[in-house]
Parts: sequence; C-alpha cells; structure tokens
Amino acid sequence: MSGFSTGTRCVQAGYRPGNGEPRQIPIVQSTTFKYDTSEDMGKLFDLEASGYFYTRLQNPTNDLVAAKIAELEGGSAAMLTSSGQAANFFALFNICECGSHIVSSSSIYGGTFNLISVTMAKMGIDVTFVSPDASLEELDKAFRDNTRAVFGETIANPALTVLDIEKFARAAHDHGVPLIVDNTFPTPVNCRPIEWGADIVTHSTTKYMDGHGAAVGGAVVDSGHFDWMAHKEKFPGLTTPDESYHGIVYAEKFGQGGAFITKCTSQLMRDFGCIQSPQNAFLLNLGLESLHVRMPKHVENGLAVAEFLKDQPKVQKVSYPGLKGDPYYELAKKYLPNGGCGVVSFELKGGRSEAESFMKKLKLIAIETHVADARSCCLNPATSTHRQLSDEQLSAAGIPAGLIRVSCGLEDKEDLIADLENALG
Repeated sequence: MSGFSTGTRCVQAGYRPGNGEPRQIPIVQSTTFKYDTSEDMGKLFDLEASGYFYTRLQNPTNDLVAAKIAELEGGSAAMLTSSGQAANFFALFNICECGSHIVSSSSIYGGTFNLISVTMAKMGIDVTFVSPDASLEELDKAFRDNTRAVFGETIANPALTVLDIEKFARAAHDHGVPLIVDNTFPTPVNCRPIEWGADIVTHSTTKYMDGHGAAVGGAVVDSGHFDWMAHKEKFPGLTTPDESYHGIVYAEKFGQGGAFITKCTSQLMRDFGCIQSPQNAFLLNLGLESLHVRMPKHVENGLAVAEFLKDQPKVQKVSYPGLKGDPYYELAKKYLPNGGCGVVSFELKGGRSEAESFMKKLKLIAIETHVADARSCCLNPATSTHRQLSDEQLSAAGIPAGLIRVSCGLEDKEDLIADLENALG
C-alpha cells in the first residue's frame, strides 16, 4: 500500500482479506501447526518453504501485524517481539557477538542504557556512549575496528533530545555499519527514520502503537537498504554459512531486504523465544488502526502543557522539542514537522524533594511506570525507570534528580493543566 497515505495504511496495511475471509485480522491462538508429511515440515526447518510450525518462531497473526508496521515505516520486513527491550536486544545482537563494539547515543531510555552497558557487556560486547549533540568528528573518534552498529532514539526517553538521524547515519555508513533507531515516541506517523538514513528501526509497541496500556510488545523493522555483503567481514552471521541451518548464508538466500529479519526470526527467536502472543498482536493492531488519529491529539496536549510549564516559577527547565526556544526545536522542525509526541519533561527547582511533593498532589495524572498512553501519567525517572544509573550517568543522560516526565494522554488539555497547576501550588 505504498501509494496510500499513512492514515490509510494504519487502518488497512498488512492484511487484505480475500473473498469470504475475516475482515479483522484473525487471532491464530495455537502453539503448533499440522502437516501431512514429515517432508513438508522438513522444508520449513530447512528454510526452503514459507509457513508455520511453532508459534515461538512465527505466527500468522503476528506476521500480519508486523507487515503493517513494516509498511508504515517504509521497511522491507519486520517482526514482533515480546517487548521493546527484546526488540532492541534482537536488533543489536543479530549483528553483534562477543568481541563486538557498539556506538550509542548517551541520551536513551535507562533500561536500554543498562541493557547495552551492563547485560550485553557480560556477553563481551563493548559500547562507547556519545552525546546526541556530538559533531561528526567526535562521532568518528568513537568508532573502532570492531564496531558493528550505531544506536539512538528519535526522541529520547525521558530527556526528549532529538537525534540528528542524518548525521548519525552518515557516521555509521562512513564506517560500514548500520544505524539502528528506536522510533517509539514519534511513531511512523510523525517520523520515518528510514527516509533519513536509518537502516533498522525498533519500537516498544507497548507505547503509542498500542496506546491503551493493554499489551506489552516490540517490533523490529529492516529498511532493506543496508548492503551486508559489501561489508562481509563485519557481519559473518549474515554473510557466512549458518551451520545450525544447514549452511544457509542469509544475505545470499534472502537478499538485502530479507536477510536481517529472517536471521533474527529463525535464529534469535528460535533460541531466546521472545515472541509476542497472538492475542497481544491482535490488540496492537486495534491500536494501530487509530494511531494516526491519536498522535495529533497527544502532540496538541503535550505542547499546551509545555507552554504552561515554561512560565511557572517553580519550574527550572522544560524540555519539549516542539516548544519554541527548546535546544532541539530546529531539529524537531526538520525531522518532526507535524510534532513529536505527548511527553514533556521538566525540572523542578527544589530537586528530588520537590518532585516527590509535586507527585503526591496530582489528582488526574496517575503515577505510573508507563508512558505514551491514552491516559495521562507521570513519574520521576531518578527514583523509578532510571534508578539503576549513578548520579554521573544521570547527568550524562540529561536526567537530573528533580526531573518529572509527564505523558499527556487524550484528555482535555484544560483538565491536565489544572491538575499540574494544583500540584505546583
């Protein structure tokens, strides 16, 4: 459906039922699938035929929803995972191994920071964190001979820095590696990183894509643009025989547009089993059908709240890339011309103690370890999502102890502002 608008693709992409078939994507709630002969099933295990044999690897419901997300992002293929964390891990580990190195923006979600800097370090994968504002020269110095990927978030959670996708893509491609971008906050409604040079896009579908706090999930989308064979020595998992699948060379058998997701599915999903349930995929699709309608309202509420907060005497600083005067306002106009998201971060002058007092006074906006939902919610990252980071790491990530992250939902903006005003009183 490449010729249709984003809104139409939100509603109809990925699944076009035939005559007499269900209008809604069917939930294939089955762990396994029947075949007439062992030979028929054997072709699937050899990756010689398309089909399904066990939901831990693939499921028809999941594949239809993944196809919709691929079309929305302008990618060649996609897969669903059990969470956004799983999506980021799969995207990186699919091309990294013990001895590899990653260059990552330092301004990313705390859980992802920990995933890369702690958990993947235990696997022998090193990382160099760079400022999202780093110059090309500074980025260049971060690369090593064993660098295999560059990672960043379109809009960072919760610092709300905007990634200069073209700059990071240029640096990655100059060194023969792909750029992986987590596009959770803007969604493909407000930004399509592939159009700016990103090679792999990830999502926590738990957030705006689902939009109703109903189903945890993630997605990985391949642009199909990165030429793995042109950098054969860097990516042996894609360009040399996989003996666990009878010597298949993914980049040769499935081409530039299919190799990455095929390997990610047949190898990583097989071994780690981070599958999204078909029921969750069904709920995700319901959210996707209204994504293009909901995102403008989130943006409207986010901007209204940001404009209110910037004039409050107890507020030290407001971060919202759509707000005039924000350090990322110009980048936001470039990459997010229709607005970014409904998340606003602000720092209270009183620090941690003032943040705790503020949150106790909220009546409408709920305190939750969640974001990007139809219902507004709020948290203090230093004592919740980012509590595993040291003060130095918090500072490097742009997250002072008094920072509040508020996710503006779909309520009337006047009610949200009134609740914030009361909590600041």
